[in-house]
Amino acid sequence: MQPLQIIGLIAGYFGLLLIISYLTNRGGSNADFFKAGKESPWYLVAFGMIGASLSGVTFISVPGAVAANSFGYFQVVLGYTVGYAVIGLVLLPLYYRLNLTSIYAYLEGRFGIASYKTGASFFLLSRIVGASFRLYLVAIVLQDLVFDKIPFFGMDGVPFWVTVSITILLIWLYTFKSGIKTIVWTDTLQTLFMLVALGVGIYYVAEGLGVSGMGIFDKIAESNMSQIFFFDDYKSGNYFFKQFISGAFIAIVMTGLDQDMMQKNLTCRNLEDAKKNVFWFTIVLTIVNIIFLGLGLLLTLYAQQEGIDAVKDKLFSTIAVDGGLGIGLAVFFLLGLIAAAYSSADSALTSLTTSFSIDILDIEKKHSEATQIKIRKKVHIVMSFVLLFVIVFFNYVIGDASVITKLFTFAGYTYGPLLGLYAFGLFSETKVKDKLVPWVAIIAPVLGFAISYFSKELFQFEFGFFILILNGFLTTLGLILISTKKH
Repeated sequence: MQPLQIIGLIAGYFGLLLIISYLTNRGGSNADFFKAGKESPWYLVAFGMIGASLSGVTFISVPGAVAANSFGYFQVVLGYTVGYAVIGLVLLPLYYRLNLTSIYAYLEGRFGIASYKTGASFFLLSRIVGASFRLYLVAIVLQDLVFDKIPFFGMDGVPFWVTVSITILLIWLYTFKSGIKTIVWTDTLQTLFMLVALGVGIYYVAEGLGVSGMGIFDKIAESNMSQIFFFDDYKSGNYFFKQFISGAFIAIVMTGLDQDMMQKNLTCRNLEDAKKNVFWFTIVLTIVNIIFLGLGLLLTLYAQQEGIDAVKDKLFSTIAVDGGLGIGLAVFFLLGLIAAAYSSADSALTSLTTSFSIDILDIEKKHSEATQIKIRKKVHIVMSFVLLFVIVFFNYVIGDASVITKLFTFAGYTYGPLLGLYAFGLFSETKVKDKLVPWVAIIAPVLGFAISYFSKELFQFEFGFFILILNGFLTTLGLILISTKKH
């Protein structure tokens, strides 16, 4: 495809999002922005959450990682199912019982204001970096495919910061008024595009390999890259029990303790609808992930067959656009890629605005409705610039490692303290010295990093995604040390 054709495709896609935004944002109240008036159909939320959970990381990095890690990532996905069960049975009932807008308000009632601000701050840090990782991944692919090839004021291509600026501006345009109310609907469209792109990708690549129908399953099964379970080396980061247990905790913290993901759940009409949402979301997400891994294996085989020199995050995009499989694959790949980028970025921007407005600025406690809306809109603009700055910064510091590994490794350090805070709060009745909680939350990841580093250097033991559990444990231990008396 030519760059101008791709730009036309992007413009058409955004036209659809802006139409949805226009139809859903006529109110623009805080109730709409933060909770969608608690009127979202559960099945719509469940379907939209699939796209938000997958994002550009799954769309690009999971297929690209198959050559190095086989289907080992599915061990993490199986762990997700346990984590989502905890969310549905433990966390959602808590959030609905307390009628929370921001889930971190729970920490204020349980421990105190310092703990509340600490939890919210760690979420803000986690989500800013996580959303930036995801959007950066897609931005560099679009930059390589399109914007580097378009002359720009005498330059050979459009600068990366301009590409990202336009991206953030478009997200702001369709979320600034009604936030989560709009996103529940746009996520549905974006998930649909992602899943269609997945199916089309498998069809075209399988055809390029000369297989079809049940032959696709045979092709996958006979490859040694289809190995799912790894029990051989407990020191390896790919060891089954590390991956499975880490997957459970990753789901709990990156969904259940994440304002971005839970804000969608809290737009459901009642707790029972929210539980249905999580149940069906879990089933579909598990199936979709194994299909993405299958696509990754087929892409790897096709690259080997055709002598295509593309690995990791460049594998899918290179084959889709320049692999000789036709314009149909290129079109649907780009639609899926764009959908993957915006399905996570738009909700991240909204949740960051929500958390900062409610948790840090306390707008619900301090201001009238009219003033709250004005402040919220200003925060929304500021958060847009924060995401822009971080993504541009990543362009100069990210190396060759797969983005999914970087994302989950960082998440282990930022979500670990949240895991410790909620675990201690839910499974004990002990109070803590609230003013010391921020110190515990900072010291725990530092100790976790030191332990992880020296265990690898001295004992060749890799924590991998398990670092999340280590940091959660260290935070819990720190809370025990600063505990006072029964709640």
